Amino acid sequence: MYYQVLVLAVFAAFLCGFPASFARSLNDRPIIGILAQENLEDDPEAQGSSYIAASYVKHLESAGARVVPIHINRTEEEYEKLFNAINGLLLPGGDVDIDKSQFTRVAKIFYELAVKANDVSDYFPIWGTCQGFQQLTVLTSNKNLLTLTDTKAVALPLTFSPGAQKSRLFKKFPKDVLQSLSEENITSNFHSWSLSMQNYSSNAKLKRFYRVLTTNTDGKKEFISTMEAYQYPFYAVQWHPEKSPFEWIEKDGMVHTLSAIKAAFYTAHFFVSEAMKNHHRFSSQSEEEKYLIYNYQPVFKGMNSIFLQNYYFD
Repeated sequence: MYYQVLVLAVFAAFLCGFPASFARSLNDRPIIGILAQENLEDDPEAQGSSYIAASYVKHLESAGARVVPIHINRTEEEYEKLFNAINGLLLPGGDVDIDKSQFTRVAKIFYELAVKANDVSDYFPIWGTCQGFQQLTVLTSNKNLLTLTDTKAVALPLTFSPGAQKSRLFKKFPKDVLQSLSEENITSNFHSWSLSMQNYSSNAKLKRFYRVLTTNTDGKKEFISTMEAYQYPFYAVQWHPEKSPFEWIEKDGMVHTLSAIKAAFYTAHFFVSEAMKNHHRFSSQSEEEKYLIYNYQPVFKGMNSIFLQNYYFD
């Protein structure tokens, strides 16, 4: 019951303040694509060639979206067709080569399609989490500017940049959620590589494209933890909002407090609200049904796995 009330309250908060004509124009059946990636080499349950952690699917579904898995190793024509049928893209965390993997190849195709679409007022949002954050920096700058940080399993509060709480991403978050994010150790970090403020500041392409919303430090290096593009609906977090409600391994960096779960739901609802502004659609209901994640069964990997459940694909 708590989650049902929370979901309804969050949705109402996002619609509050929108003109009635805008609310009516929202797509209330959004479908978001999640990009699969190459299987981890040390995954004993791995099937096929790629996977999506189920926590990302649940994260989006909790906010009122449906999910389509985006397979790797397909043709550009297939990806362009799918782009014109979905309403947003999530680039998840993981552990692939973000310079030359199939994940990178497909991310680049969708990134370029999204830039072109937004340039002609076809609103198409992208969200990157952890590895997805890192991938976006490479796609925008055409360089790998990441640096090693001591952030493999740690929960941190966010340090907000001046004015960040008025950003598109955060401006509709309740004050108590923003306060929790800034004061409590509730953002889960599971990454060895980060975009340092120094490397961001020295790269003109990144500075022109992205606004830094929050930073963190490992005690030695200051790195960017949240950013949004200035002119495009592209958003990236180095932390993992999906883990608090949907991953259960007992490990440093995992947080299941009410404030962490509430923050997770607000990030999901923000991105789904962005996807609702897009009106791409499949050619028919039968075509839509063929692509949805409901055609696949997640594999339970055990309580000691970093991912509780995975979807696997050929």
